[in-house]
Order: sequence, then C-alpha cells, then structure tokens
Amino acid sequence: MSNNKLFCLGYGYTAAALARQLRGDGWHVAGTTTSEDKATAMRESNVEAHLWNNSGFDLTWLDNVTAILVSTPPDNKGCPAFRAANDAITAHYAAIKWIGYLSTNGVYGDHGGAWVDETSDLCPTSDRARRRISAEADWAGLGVAWSLPLIIFRLPGIYGSERSALDTVRAGKARRIIKEGQVFNRMHVDDIAAALAASIENPRAHDLYNLADDEPAPPQDIIDYACRLLNVDPPPLASFEEAGLSDMAKSFYQDNKRISNARMKETLGITLQYPTYREGLDALFSAKR
Repeated sequence: MSNNKLFCLGYGYTAAALARQLRGDGWHVAGTTTSEDKATAMRESNVEAHLWNNSGFDLTWLDNVTAILVSTPPDNKGCPAFRAANDAITAHYAAIKWIGYLSTNGVYGDHGGAWVDETSDLCPTSDRARRRISAEADWAGLGVAWSLPLIIFRLPGIYGSERSALDTVRAGKARRIIKEGQVFNRMHVDDIAAALAASIENPRAHDLYNLADDEPAPPQDIIDYACRLLNVDPPPLASFEEAGLSDMAKSFYQDNKRISNARMKETLGITLQYPTYREGLDALFSAKR
C-alpha cells in the first residue's frame, strides 16, 4: 500500500478523475467541498472529505500530504485557495512533492486562430482570464519562494462521462452556432488525469503545460458528430450574430486560437487515449450503450 496522499483544494470533475486514477495505484485522496451532499458522496467513494467555505484552513488537513491539486477558480480578490491555504502549505513544504494549479488556456486571449504554446504572449480579453493570470503568478511565486514543485496546467474545454456533446444532444439543449474560422480545443477528462498523474510521477518544479487534444475544431462539428452517433437530426445552424447568446457565452467566442500540446507530450511522455473529439465521443457512446 502506498503512503502517498493527494489533497484536492476543490474536489471537482477533474480532481475526481485524477483521484480515480491514483487510488488505483494505492494513493489516499482527500479534498474540500462546500456541500454536505458532495462530502457524503466523496466519502462513499473512499475520498476523505473536508467542508470548506473558501476561508480559513485547518493546518492538520495537510498532514502526511505529498501532492496538492488546486482547482478553485479565482474571484475578484484572487485565488481563494491561495489566500486560505498558503500558510498551511509552507508549514508542510518539506513533505510536499508536487503542487498542480489548474488554470485555463483563456489566459492567451485571442490569437486570430493561430497556434499558441507555453511561450506565447498572454493577451487576456476578459476579467476571468486576467484573474487567472494573477492567480498563476501568486502560486508560481509561492513555489519559487519555498522551492516547491509547483506546476501550472492550462486547460481547455473539458468533457467526459455525463459532460459531453452527447449529453447536450440527449437533453435537447444542443445548438450549432457558426462563427467563421472559430475553433476550440478540448480534452477528455481521463487524458487530463493521465497528464497530471505523469507530472506527479516525475515533477519538474516551476514547469508549465498546455493540456489539449490534437485537433482544435469548430463547435458545430462536435454537435454534428454527436448527432450522427445518436442517429438524430442536428439542430439548425445559427450564425454567431443571430444566436442570441448571453454575454457570458459570447465572451468565449472572443478568443480564437489553436493550442499546441507538444510540450505536454514530449516532457510528460503521454500518449492521448482520445486524441480528438471523435475518439472521445465514440468511447462515451459505446460506454452508454
């Protein structure tokens, strides 16, 4: 039995996928949630659950912790996990072998559909992205100050079981919105977990990775493919200008870029199980059947 322990500051969809993988290797997993119901579900999955309202932090929660995953989104004051837990982390710094901060590829902003990598300029187009950049800087600074193996991961759109275009189509909520030249990267949550696990296995302090699949694609193509798998007619096409999107939804279309995952593959040495949305949706469709 492994003596390794992962603590998740924010136990969400990606953290749960990583927990499933690490528990198979004998890891003990703990995490925070704001919900009593979620805490109960975590415990039923053999995850040590701690109720946490994004303020205050019990130093003992990090006893015997060897790896920390941070997935709490920043607010207008910065990253709540950083504010609450940085003292606890520094108090346990000698035992911590890995800290992963989950950011977003939204920090790159709009590059007109061009390819971007970890050296590309950050051109944020939203307050959300600017808050992410600030949070990245806070965590990176902590890593440098205490010689912690702090690694930043910039994530794309995440999909997987119960969270895919198949589920959107089944629920009757799918839309095919066209904005000329617009593409997005995605990544199956199990591939994300595999990348994180590979980094935990061989941590490189102060590193930075873009996580993404191999094929940035227009959003309408994913809906088309899901409809073909389900043998249903796709929803009608609508132009971006005529779609009547909310301001929040429109903001995602402000950025157009293609994310390179070359560093992820070369340094972490992983082979994607779902290199494009097609393999991912095929597997989810087969599993549901």
